[in-house]
Amino acid sequence: MIRLAVRVASADAELVLAELLELAPAGVEEVHGRPGTPDQGIVEYAVYGAPGELPALPDLRAAAGDALVEVCTTEIPDDWHERWRQFHRPVLIESPGAASGALAPVGSVLVRPPWEAGGDAPRGGLVHEIVIDPGQAFGTGAHATTRLCLELLLELAAGEPGRGALLDVGTGSGVLAIAAHALGFAPVLALDNELESVAAARENAAVNGAVIEVRRFDLRTQELPWPAPESRGMTVVLANLLRPLLLELAATLSAAPAHLIAGGLLVGEVDEVLDAFAARLGLSVRERRERGEWAAVWLSTG
Repeated sequence: MIRLAVRVASADAELVLAELLELAPAGVEEVHGRPGTPDQGIVEYAVYGAPGELPALPDLRAAAGDALVEVCTTEIPDDWHERWRQFHRPVLIESPGAASGALAPVGSVLVRPPWEAGGDAPRGGLVHEIVIDPGQAFGTGAHATTRLCLELLLELAAGEPGRGALLDVGTGSGVLAIAAHALGFAPVLALDNELESVAAARENAAVNGAVIEVRRFDLRTQELPWPAPESRGMTVVLANLLRPLLLELAATLSAAPAHLIAGGLLVGEVDEVLDAFAARLGLSVRERRERGEWAAVWLSTG
């Protein structure tokens, strides 16, 4: 078995990831820094397979573009599949709790792969358990952008006793939409341009018993199906997207949602995106969170 790794500059990592997922839709492994060394401004993406199953080197180099640092291949032991499983561990996003001034009780969210057993609720509280197959589409809860969006979604749910319609743009594996359903948002509509993501989100929703609608949608060419006639009361938009797509969303929304959570941003990109949503839709910052080089924001009309 071969491990094919592409090392890229971290500032361009998210853009490169989007291109790599076109070549390897089953998913890639992500490691920050070179193996065995601290993070040095490099992100490594790796895919596994037999030589004939792996993407071609010229395609990988073209996908990475100017962000490319290095491409390397390594032979790995036959137990690589078990090691890959060990890489994907359960992720717990704890409930904001009373200390945050929560008006409505919300549980924690535990995102786990199907081969991991569920854990006990922290301090005896409620846990919304979400099972996601990490080999299907982006979004297992482990990536900083997904974690930040989940944290902000829990904060929003805790502060809003009434939870209305929710739109998830760029749903990937469907983890954010499934979490929203578990927290009581309805109806929930999830959109993605990738056929693999649409199929994965539908399958994951079925596995988790989540009543959500999933559609294929291209933000650049199609009219956004929002707000929908059934969107009575509070409306929420989730968008864990790259900077160019978030700017496109700011120009595409026909009306300002009550709340918008945007992730997928590098720290240095936040102000530009905030300005775009403020200028056209009048949305203002409710909360901003960062983890390492990544950031997510919660915007609202209030």
